[in-house]
Amino acid sequence: MAFSQLFRKKTVQDILKQVEKNNTDGHDTLGKHLTTRDLTAFGIAAIVGAGIFSTIGKASADGGPAVIFLFLFTALACGFAAFAYAEFASMVPVSGSAYTYSYVAFGEIIAWIIGWALIMEYAIGNITVAISWSDYFTGLLESGGIYLPQWVQMDYLTASNGFKEATALMQGGKSFENLDAGLQTAYTAWTTSPVIGSFHFVADLPALLIIILITALVYRGMKESRNASNIMVVVKLCIVLLVIAVGIFYVDTTHWDPFAPNGVSGVLKGVSAVFFAYIGFDAISTTAEECKNPQRDLPRGMMWAIIICTILYIAIALVLTGMVSYSELNVGDPLAFVFNKLNLKWMSGIIAVSAVVAMASVLLVFQMGQPRIWMSMSRDGLLPKRFSKVHPKFKTPSYATIVTGFVVAIPALFLNLTMVTDLCSIGTLFAFVLVCAGVLVLQNKPNIPRGKFKTPYVNSKFIMPVLIAVGLVYAFGYNQKATMDFITNETQINSPADIVTALDKSHTSQVYDYLEAFDVKNSTTEKPDLELLLSQYEQDDAKYATVVAGLPVSDSIKYESGFSLFKHKIPMWIFLFVLAGLAVWSYKQNLSLIPLLGLICCLYMMAELSVWNWIYFTIWLLIGLLIYFGFSRKNSKLNVLEA
Repeated sequence: MAFSQLFRKKTVQDILKQVEKNNTDGHDTLGKHLTTRDLTAFGIAAIVGAGIFSTIGKASADGGPAVIFLFLFTALACGFAAFAYAEFASMVPVSGSAYTYSYVAFGEIIAWIIGWALIMEYAIGNITVAISWSDYFTGLLESGGIYLPQWVQMDYLTASNGFKEATALMQGGKSFENLDAGLQTAYTAWTTSPVIGSFHFVADLPALLIIILITALVYRGMKESRNASNIMVVVKLCIVLLVIAVGIFYVDTTHWDPFAPNGVSGVLKGVSAVFFAYIGFDAISTTAEECKNPQRDLPRGMMWAIIICTILYIAIALVLTGMVSYSELNVGDPLAFVFNKLNLKWMSGIIAVSAVVAMASVLLVFQMGQPRIWMSMSRDGLLPKRFSKVHPKFKTPSYATIVTGFVVAIPALFLNLTMVTDLCSIGTLFAFVLVCAGVLVLQNKPNIPRGKFKTPYVNSKFIMPVLIAVGLVYAFGYNQKATMDFITNETQINSPADIVTALDKSHTSQVYDYLEAFDVKNSTTEKPDLELLLSQYEQDDAKYATVVAGLPVSDSIKYESGFSLFKHKIPMWIFLFVLAGLAVWSYKQNLSLIPLLGLICCLYMMAELSVWNWIYFTIWLLIGLLIYFGFSRKNSKLNVLEA
C-alpha cells in the first residue's frame, strides 16, 4: 500500500450520498427528533455538572472572585473550538463528530487516530462522570442515614493507593484522625474489604448501577433520551437559579475585596479543572443525523449551550465568593458547604438531590456520543459491520450502545478518578485541536461545499506575531525567574508530602532526629508527624530550602532535577515549537484567526497536563494503529473502491 493511500480522503459529496444509501446497504436510518432547543438542552446537560457542583469550589479558592475571568477564558477557548465544530457540522451534517470532519480534511489515517481518540474521550468521560455520580449518590444516602460499606463505593486503585500513602504517613508519625478524609476512607475501604487470597475486592457498585440504567435509556431511543435529558436539565437549571436567587440575599460585598487575591497565576491555576467543566458540547455534533435541520440547528445549539452555561458559572461564582470568603471554598461540595455554613440546611438537601440529577444528565449525553462515533467508523469499514447496526424499532445504534455500556461499566469499578479525568481531558483537547486545524486546512480550498454556517474570517497574518511578542514581553519582563527556571531546568525542591511518603522506617527516624535538633521547640515525647513538622517551614522559601538541604537522606528524595524534572516540561516544549510553526503558517497562508486561536488555546491546555497523560495517550494511539493496520486498512470502504 502506497504511503499516500494512508491519507486518502472522503469528499463531502460522497459522505452525503452514503447517508442516502444507508438503507440499501442494510443500515436503517436514525430517527430525526432533535431541534435547536433539544440540542441546547443536551449541551447544558453535558456542561452543567461537575463544574457547578464540585470544581468551582477549588477554582474559587485559588483565584478568588476573579475566577469569573477564568470561566470567561475557558468559555472563549471552547467557543473558538465550537466555531470550528459548528462549521464542520453545517458542512457535513452526519454522525461522527471530529472523526468524520478529519476524514474530509486530513485523510483516513488521521481520521482513524481521531476516532480512536474520541472512543477514549467518551469512554473515559463516562467513567469519570459515573464515579462522580457515585460519590454524590452515596453522600445523599448518608445524609438520609443509609451508610454503604466503603469497599462497595470506592474504586480499587484509589483504595490501594490511599492505603499505601496513609500507611507511609502514619509511619511518619501522623495519626489516623489527622489524615486527609479521602485517605481515611481509602484506608478503611482497603482494610475492611473481603479478601480472596491476596486480592482485595473493592469496587464502585453505585457507578455500575447508573451506567446500566443510562445505557438502557440510550438503547431505548433518542426520543426517550431527549425527554429524560430535557426533564433533568429543567430540574438542575431550576436548582441553580434557586441557589442564585437565595444566595444573592446573603452576599457580603466585602468578600469581593481583594477581587484577585492571588493574581493572574491564582486565576489560571484552576484552568484544567474548569476546562473539564465545559467539555461535552462536542457530543452534540454526534447527533447530526437525528436533527430535523442539522445545518441550522447544530451551530445554534452549540453556541447557546456555551453562552448559557458561562452566564450560570459566572453568577454562581460571584454568589459563592460573596456569601463566604474565597479561602473557605476549597471543598468538594461548595454549594452545600456555603448553605450549611449559613444554617440553610434545607437548601443543602435540595442541592444534594440536584447534584445526583445533574451528573446523571451528563452521563446520558456522553453515553449517547460514543456509539455514534463507532457507528460512523463501522460504516466506513474501519470497525466490524455490527457496530453500525441500527435497531429496527428504537432507531438507535443498538450493538454499539451495548458495547459502550460494557466498556464504561467494567473500568468504572476499578479505575482512579484523577487518572480518568486527565485522560478524558487530553483526548478531548486533541479532538478540538484537530477540528480547528481541519477548518484551517480547508479554508482556502474552493471545491469544498460550504454549509449555512461559516466561521467569521479575521486575517491572523499580523495579529499572530503581535500576540507572540506580547507573550515574550510578559515571560521575560514580568515572569523572568519562572521563565529562566523553565529554560535552564533549575532543580526543584520536593514538597513535604512527597519527601515523607518516600521514606522508609530507618530514614523516618533519622529525619525526625534531625528536625528535633534543628529546632528544639519541635521536641516532643509524642510520636512525630513529619509532614506537619516539615510543612511549617514552607512559608519561608529560604528556610525550607535550608531545612531540606540538611535532611539525612539522598538528594533523589529531596530534589527533582535532570531528566526526571525535564520530562514534565516536554509537553510545554512541544507546545512552544508548534506555536512557532503556527506563526510561520499563519503568516504564509493568511489563516483565519478564530480557529487558529482555538487550536493554540486547546494545545496550551494539553501542555498543562502531565507528561504521564501524554505517555498513556500515546500508548492508546499506538494500540489503535495496530488495529488500523491489522484490520481497518484492508476493510476500509475506500480500499474496497480502489480494489
